[in-house]
Amino acid sequence: MAKGKSRRAGRRVKDKWKSKSWYRIVAPDMFENSVVGETVASEPEDLIGRVTEITLQDLIGDFSKSHIKVQLKIQGVRGGECVTRFVGHDMTTDYIRRMTRRRRSKIDSVFDTRTKDGYKLRVKTLSVTSKRINYSKKNSIRKKQAEVIDDVASSSQLHQLVSKMLFGDLAKELKNGCKKAYPLKRVEIKKSEVLQMPGEEELEEKIVTEEELEEQEEEEEKEEAEEEEEEEEPEERPKTEVLEEFQSIEGVGPTMAEKLYDGGYRSMQELGDSSKDELTEVDGVGPAFSEKIYDALHEE
Repeated sequence: MAKGKSRRAGRRVKDKWKSKSWYRIVAPDMFENSVVGETVASEPEDLIGRVTEITLQDLIGDFSKSHIKVQLKIQGVRGGECVTRFVGHDMTTDYIRRMTRRRRSKIDSVFDTRTKDGYKLRVKTLSVTSKRINYSKKNSIRKKQAEVIDDVASSSQLHQLVSKMLFGDLAKELKNGCKKAYPLKRVEIKKSEVLQMPGEEELEEKIVTEEELEEQEEEEEKEEAEEEEEEEEPEERPKTEVLEEFQSIEGVGPTMAEKLYDGGYRSMQELGDSSKDELTEVDGVGPAFSEKIYDALHEE
């Protein structure tokens, strides 16, 4: 009897699997409706609400975007295809980790904003300075970035804002907008999330008070102080000495050395630790020149 029951159970599982069908997952119009994968379900209704994650590299074929992960949510089924919408993105942890270094301040910020066509989004940014700064300067940077994000979002539809977040245009506007508050070495839109579609009810939100922000800042300052105790920060070298050292690099003259110094670099070690993209972020240093400096410092 036990064996007969086991066989019948096996047949039931097999028959249930056979009843399932495969469906193609199609990206939204903003990604040219490319097929991003396949999924299986017994009924089309079971697919509604599923979220799939794919790298931007796989979506558009650009290897330099492999660190960006895009989340797409299935909102409908058309024949054998799943229609999706953009619900958010984030970045890989190893990419974020490479941005943070000793003796620099890291500024994590969260902004809620609304697009021209009525979508409400939560945007999380990561800003990095060339030196450590205090809480008041960090607060000024956050306030300025909030203004920039609201201005950009209110004049953009969802697909336009998503494009600006994923391809770096919004990060550049945030960096340029903060020059007067405090010059930033780097800005990244590390995460986004669609909180509300036009016509939907508000989603439950976590309220972060000013006191909580101050406590977070105090914790960060304590961590930075502990790091300083572990590794005493060396005295800053004279500017003339740094400029002279930079000019020892082939192709770097007085003007370019000055630009590198103004960009926050104080030693050959700091230059050598930077990627080509980071060197390009210095005002006046183009891709060709950043590649030339990088290659000169990494010759075997």
